[in-house]
Amino acid sequence: MISEIQNLLNKYIVWLKDRTKLRQVEDWVEITTPYLDRHNDYLQIYAKKENSSFVITDDGYTIADLENSGCKLESPKRQDLLKITLNGFGVKKSGNTLLVRASIDNFSQKKHNLIQAILAINDLFYLAEPVIVSIFLEDVTSWLELHSIRYISNVKFTGKSGFDHNFDFAIPASNKQPERLLRAINRPSREMAQSVAFSWIDTKEVRHPDSRAYAILNDSNNGLSSYILDALRSYDVKPIPWSKRDTVKEELSS
Repeated sequence: MISEIQNLLNKYIVWLKDRTKLRQVEDWVEITTPYLDRHNDYLQIYAKKENSSFVITDDGYTIADLENSGCKLESPKRQDLLKITLNGFGVKKSGNTLLVRASIDNFSQKKHNLIQAILAINDLFYLAEPVIVSIFLEDVTSWLELHSIRYISNVKFTGKSGFDHNFDFAIPASNKQPERLLRAINRPSREMAQSVAFSWIDTKEVRHPDSRAYAILNDSNNGLSSYILDALRSYDVKPIPWSKRDTVKEELSS
């Protein structure tokens, strides 16, 4: 099992390296990643050296794009969710710009954190229509509390690779069930499935052998593709369509 997991991690890192492109833009280096944003464009970030450290930023794109699409982040609740998400990845906000500062030693980790934060914010605040005010993470939280499912929110684990991974909820082990880690995915996509799968296969090696991972998938507006469901299952992540959430109620509350 260890060799199989290591092989999967190696394949992921090779894929990430081969699909990453660099381009000089004045004083900055533009980094085009293999991850897709919600417009199916490759996600781009920018890095610049300052003295002996580096600044890595999204150049304000993430928040500006959401607001230009009608998803305003002005309410106190949404500001709180944004702050919690950024803090979980160690990402700062300057105006509308998301950024991290890195050293030579932790550049890869900081770049990883910024990319994961951008993906998480896009997923958290993506609304199919501007008039929709409910945020999926809030819906999942309310559902857990409605059924008295005890949880710890926004937990971070350092995986075998040394990268940090965030999960929206951790349900502690009981005398009936092992530890359960949950990610709430508002807009299920190939990229989000890959991201969750990597987070889990990297994390499971440092957690209790019986620990389980779940992905709660918002299928309120669109159906779920078989690729996403199969990809998650193949990496031992149990997909839970939101419309079928009550099928795991007992499993999560025990």
